[in-house]
Amino acid sequence: MTSIEVLISQITYMSFESLGLSEELLKAVAKQGYTEPSPIQSKCIPVVLEGKDVLASAQTGTGKTAGFTLPILQILTKGTQLRKRPIRSLMLTPTRELAAQILENVNQYSAFLDIKSTVIFGGVNQNPQVAKLRAGVDILVATPGRLLDLHNQKLLSLANVEILVLDEADRMLDMGFLRDIKRILALIPAKRQNLLFSATFSKEIKKLAQGFLDNPVMIAATPENTTTDLVKQKAYRVDKGQKTKLIIKLISEGSWSQVLVFTRTKHGANRLSEKMVKSGISAAAIHGNKSQGARTKALAGFKAGEIRVLVATDIAARGLDIPLLPHVVNFELPNISEDYVHRIGRTGRAGASGEAISLVSADEVDYVRGIERLLGEKLKTEVIEGFEPSNAPAETADKPQQKGNHFWKNKPKGKGSGNNSSSGNWNKNKRIKFKRKSN
Repeated sequence: MTSIEVLISQITYMSFESLGLSEELLKAVAKQGYTEPSPIQSKCIPVVLEGKDVLASAQTGTGKTAGFTLPILQILTKGTQLRKRPIRSLMLTPTRELAAQILENVNQYSAFLDIKSTVIFGGVNQNPQVAKLRAGVDILVATPGRLLDLHNQKLLSLANVEILVLDEADRMLDMGFLRDIKRILALIPAKRQNLLFSATFSKEIKKLAQGFLDNPVMIAATPENTTTDLVKQKAYRVDKGQKTKLIIKLISEGSWSQVLVFTRTKHGANRLSEKMVKSGISAAAIHGNKSQGARTKALAGFKAGEIRVLVATDIAARGLDIPLLPHVVNFELPNISEDYVHRIGRTGRAGASGEAISLVSADEVDYVRGIERLLGEKLKTEVIEGFEPSNAPAETADKPQQKGNHFWKNKPKGKGSGNNSSSGNWNKNKRIKFKRKSN
């Protein structure tokens, strides 16, 4: 990678017709109800059509899937169609949900084209997937583990791949897929077009990009780690032991019909889901320990409105595409600040407004600081009557990003409370502990 052309986020609205897409693709886009491309689409589509490599950073919910799917479909339809339909485009993604969503988009946009595609991922019987591969596919959407597994069994070949897509590349690195990615790169032809999409341009992503991208165009449709103005962000200060009662109150009294709730752990997701069901709120949990069938059923029920609340771990933060989702709740804040952006990016999509609420206990104030540093702004905080937090700061977070509990404005009484200023700063040498309360 000798040079990089940078396309920064100058939002210029244009029509899909002006991007050079075929009549069949324009017809498919119109069928989905889209009238003009998003910034990432208007920047990405012409570049991909030119056959250039791309390194793109795009905020969640910006339409980046169409940004690479539409031009890839056009390139494949203009190329020589081989009789047995070998895999010509490989789209790698970290999670099953995201893989399934990408395939759905591919199928929607290829509705009027002679293109076959399929998806493979773990957690389900491989036989139906193998049957579709043997019938021939032009586009394969895959998670790394199942792809390598089937390749090792000699059930698929990557010898004819012309276009490689790494979607959510930063999440793949976070999940430990770097070695698998390198193995896959060694299995596909050296001469190919490469498209890498990531929420961030971290050092690790840039290092990965330097290893296989050829003089890529660098596209940043939105500033890194920013949240859309359509998402109204709010934080409620509350004791950890009162979070469950508070979220049930918010959902019930607010008559929220569709709520995506994030927890840090799988056990926490299960427990919160069970407590909501007992309180009369239909809910389901979705996380890595759930079978693929259970995850698919829960997501389908949530999208259909049969399930009011979906409680998820961060495995779902990037892979869920739920149109017009009105509410996202951080029941527990993530210990990685970037994940906050991905979580709340599930709402405020496709031009619709949304609300992102965080329940913040005293042991999470360091996470708040990290999020505020990342966003470059303060989170609006409130206290709900009847759920006022205790004055004592709780024990520190598991992996604090910054020392100090400056977010927690109630000050401890007695020794160690510091001076009487309203700044809310703690005495750095004193910490008052209190007993944990269970949810």
